[in-house]
Amino acid sequence: MIYDDRPCSLGEGPLWHPLRRELFWFDINARTLHSKAQSWTFDLSVSAAGWIDAQTLLIASEVGLHLFEIASGTLSAPRVMIEEGNRVTRSNDGRADPWGGFWIGTMGYNAEAGAGAIYRFFGGELRKLVADVTISNAICFTPDRTYAHYTDTVTKQIMRIPLDPDTGWPGGAAEVWLDLNAAGLSPDGAIIDASGTFWIALWGAGCVNTYGADSALIASHKVGGVHATCPAFGGDDLGDLFVTSASEGITGALGENGMTFCLERVGTGQQEHQVIL
Repeated sequence: MIYDDRPCSLGEGPLWHPLRRELFWFDINARTLHSKAQSWTFDLSVSAAGWIDAQTLLIASEVGLHLFEIASGTLSAPRVMIEEGNRVTRSNDGRADPWGGFWIGTMGYNAEAGAGAIYRFFGGELRKLVADVTISNAICFTPDRTYAHYTDTVTKQIMRIPLDPDTGWPGGAAEVWLDLNAAGLSPDGAIIDASGTFWIALWGAGCVNTYGADSALIASHKVGGVHATCPAFGGDDLGDLFVTSASEGITGALGENGMTFCLERVGTGQQEHQVIL
């Protein structure tokens, strides 16, 4: 069903805030953060967030990571800069990890080949984890804290990388976990639920596919619009799946393209992890 009918040019970064029991999401092209109740527009491109407490989000922008006070609508100066002085790139997909760190990917405004990267901000340190990324996406974490997943969308491959159990920093080399080239599918945002099932939004396919821990296809869930961009679990008992979409590149009547959708009672998600500064 349609959760919110405001069409986003590039809807992304849905975040269910577990303390507020409220969904936040972004329209990257419009430089806007949405909730059901209101919207906030900024002077910077914004794309992803994590929750710090009931009143504060950590928001990723084209220049860095900022504190956002929800009540006042105030976006702070960057807590840390990302790719300072680089006018080619912006932030894209991001998510908090189980240790309280925040992973954030960048990409070129025009998807310039290899212009982006994936970083982790933890303990006051910003460290580049993956270089030469064209379209960073699908950052998510297994419930047993063993692996992080991510993709460079143009490769059509979902990667996984082992994590140190104490610190959450990568503890080994990345490997291909799921290859979607044969299926001709373009992976976008992703989430892993409490059972370890992997849910991936598919750009151009209008659906979210699920894969087991063994990377075998389980099911495909249709959503409105052509470009599904990112899923997030929320609602009662984290049983509803919210899915953002994009109207970017759609000609003629938009229909449901760019709207935000809700698949009710389809699974049980992990609670989004708290960012610890």
